[in-house]
Amino acid sequence: MGSACVPETAGRLKRLIGQEIDSIATRLIEVSDDIHAHPEIRFEEYYASKLLADELEEHGFMVERGNGGLPTAFKAERRFGSEGPTIAILGEYDALPGLGHGCGHNIMGTAALGAGVGLARVLAREAEKAGISGRLIVFGTPAEEGGGGKVYMVRAGCFEGVDAAMIIHPGNANRINSRSIASQRLIIRFHGRPAHAAATPHEGVNALDAMILTYNGINALRQHVKPDVRIHGVIMKGGDAPNTIPDLTEAMFTIRAATSEYRNVIMEKVKNCARGAALQTGATVDLELYGLPFDPMKSNSVLEDAFRTNVNLLGLEEDRAPREGLGSTDMGTVSQAVPSIHPSIAIGPKGLIGHTQAFCDASRSPDGHKGLVAGAKCMAMTALDLFMCPEVLEKAWAEFRAG
Repeated sequence: MGSACVPETAGRLKRLIGQEIDSIATRLIEVSDDIHAHPEIRFEEYYASKLLADELEEHGFMVERGNGGLPTAFKAERRFGSEGPTIAILGEYDALPGLGHGCGHNIMGTAALGAGVGLARVLAREAEKAGISGRLIVFGTPAEEGGGGKVYMVRAGCFEGVDAAMIIHPGNANRINSRSIASQRLIIRFHGRPAHAAATPHEGVNALDAMILTYNGINALRQHVKPDVRIHGVIMKGGDAPNTIPDLTEAMFTIRAATSEYRNVIMEKVKNCARGAALQTGATVDLELYGLPFDPMKSNSVLEDAFRTNVNLLGLEEDRAPREGLGSTDMGTVSQAVPSIHPSIAIGPKGLIGHTQAFCDASRSPDGHKGLVAGAKCMAMTALDLFMCPEVLEKAWAEFRAG
């Protein structure tokens, strides 16, 4: 093991990592702002994916583009020595439809780039001397916003052989204990029969009535579900003209719950709301699952503690207050496959809310740039700890296997 896991050695290497990331901070900010200026929605992130993969390639990583069969995914790898653990740092870079980077994924992708490059530069010089051996992977993961890119990658075996995975998310505070709930999207389409709404309404079958009945049925359902359930949606097509009976309507709903099992139960209840509306109106209904299901986040407390050490080392203030609400992420599916963490790094004040224009603006602000650099350092230093201290990974896996 050489000098691995020796605090003095770890401290020296972390100082070098910080210096390396500071030395490329200007370029990291340029890359992040460039991705921000070119927002791309799920599975269309060709610009961002290429930009990040090219940067990693220039810094000596072996890059596999189209990882897991996804054109905008990539795997960038550096190996140090012949054995040792495999540590994965993940980045996202997809934007929100109509809002751009209102979730700050430009920061996430670039923080992964910075962490990978900063750590690799130090290990290239110091790994042998410090007794460090292992494999560092930076995964580019597309389509977190509703597409489930990481779910596809898990199913394709991309995380087989990975010992630990981490990703950071921009937010309104530094939070290490991250949680998320299971989710799945559902598209509901009703087909009716058009007719003149004034002259021959009795000849029509109103697909909009069916959709409104479904919406109201879901609202009534809320009284009879557990408190962790979230059901929300939009009607994307309601008809074409007020004097024509609508013959086609379409809506998309997201169904969330604390567990994947209960999410599936609620999904069936929502489908029954639509089936009942079809019976009431005479319309026919199509039910289509959109994207892949997200599992809840199984955040590993051993890895959280390792990350917390580096948050404290950098002088960042951790927010330990319970969160009022929980979202969903396809990182949850990764966390069900390997020990994982998904901390948040502050890019704005406590009142900053994701999926808003204010958050989009913060994602390329001076505070956003600071969060980007801080997140890169925390991930790189935590990955170093995992390379240096095998017993940390052993404990992480013991917790993971225990459920």
